[in-house]
Amino acid sequence: MGFVRPEYLISPEDLAAKLRNDNLRLFDVSFYLKPNPKGGMIPSSGQPEYDEGHLPGAAFINQYTHLSDTKSPFGFTRLPDDELIQAFANAGVSEDSDVVFYSTGSTMWATRAWWLLNYCGHRRVAILNGGLNAWKNAGREVSAEKANYSPAEWKSTALAQHFATKDDVSAAIDNTGICTVNALPPEVYAGTSNHHYGRRGHIPGSINVFYDTLLEDEKFRSPEEIKNSLSAAGLLDDRPVIAYCGGGISATIDAFSCLLVGKEDVAVYDGSMGEWAADKSLPLVEGSEP
Repeated sequence: MGFVRPEYLISPEDLAAKLRNDNLRLFDVSFYLKPNPKGGMIPSSGQPEYDEGHLPGAAFINQYTHLSDTKSPFGFTRLPDDELIQAFANAGVSEDSDVVFYSTGSTMWATRAWWLLNYCGHRRVAILNGGLNAWKNAGREVSAEKANYSPAEWKSTALAQHFATKDDVSAAIDNTGICTVNALPPEVYAGTSNHHYGRRGHIPGSINVFYDTLLEDEKFRSPEEIKNSLSAAGLLDDRPVIAYCGGGISATIDAFSCLLVGKEDVAVYDGSMGEWAADKSLPLVEGSEP
């Protein structure tokens, strides 16, 4: 059995064969998060790592400053639709671009960028499975030469079903017809970790599928493993899925995995725990049960 959507991933070998294509738009979208003792995470750009060495011809996109609404009190909130589409156009993405995202660290940064661009209606977009490490392990060279693409003209229509709002998640609490999934580590989900988002626990009724269990060395596990994991958790039932995490980043691993195996009715709660925990009128529960 293979993935239903194998085109959403690309191997180092297949990407290497595309490097000379004029319509290829290759981006390093790396970012890092460090725990904040006061709660939440402290964002750190992957630009220094990009400067040290990146895939030949790759440009860098700072997802925090270029793809997020910096006026929002919640980190990495996506830009308004028109601004988000324009941000990708400014980075060089046009309607006929063949886009590939990769990360030097966690795969979730590549899936976040993928989710945003796919949300904007762009269909020719993949992530390098395993990121920079997979590229190096395949014996491929890196470059320290910076690259940029000329701004492009691109008009599209965003697809609203890709994202869920706080109201959508609140309405799903008592709705057994919707599967809400928390992608954070089990101890954060349960509220037993020192790391939290101002309040401990998880949204009532939500199950836990830790995003890292779907990966191995930052590569997506086999189609069989991913399908079995998601199916066992109930994500492949005949119900819409809403994935959330701390800030709408790691949740895209769960959501992207659903798409890989053919589950289409999937949304990401962009505000996630950052927004939810900040509103003290909204419930949270502790423990390992939904």
